[in-house]
Amino acid sequence: MHIIVKGKQLDVGESLRTHVETTLTGLVEKYFSSPLEATVVLSREAHLYKADIQAHVGRGILLQAYAEATEPYPAFDEAAERVAKRLRRYKRRLRDHHQRVHGEAEAAVPARKYIINADAHDDEADEGGQGAGSHNGHAVNGNGADHHPMIIAEMQTNIDMLTVSEAVMRMDLADLPALLFRNRAHGHLNMVYRRPDGNVGWVDPSDGKPTATH
Repeated sequence: MHIIVKGKQLDVGESLRTHVETTLTGLVEKYFSSPLEATVVLSREAHLYKADIQAHVGRGILLQAYAEATEPYPAFDEAAERVAKRLRRYKRRLRDHHQRVHGEAEAAVPARKYIINADAHDDEADEGGQGAGSHNGHAVNGNGADHHPMIIAEMQTNIDMLTVSEAVMRMDLADLPALLFRNRAHGHLNMVYRRPDGNVGWVDPSDGKPTATH
């Protein structure tokens, strides 16, 4: 597996780099025969050291973890342990996933994902405006101009065909707040997400009805 180790406000020495590469390689290769690549960013902010791990280890499988500590080695080790804990949790499902991926090729739906500037939605920008209203779902000021969100980045992505349990696994492995997917049971778009109470929410607008075919 190709591993990139980066330092921000921190000089990553050879010893720490070797520790990161050896630990992450041994951890991932227990579960994936041909992992792709990983990036580990080690940074320092005041008295804290932070470690961010991101690893692409298989088709559609992204591992992400974050940790911080007062020393760089414990910060990375804690992040690596979080990755290891999730992999152990989904050991059986990952094995089944590998068999399914190699046994059938299901086309993912291509899509675009956008990052919008949260500060651009501040209502203070509208104070003093007159004749504010709405048009076609967009806020409109007194001059009739639409208030579109400010896009600061856009990327290509795919929406995969998954079971609900597979979607939950991918969300957990990547440490994501939510995941959009096509439900293998009926082909419609579904979403799973983390709830504040620790449980996982599941949204299914289709009400379980299969996609109509023409």
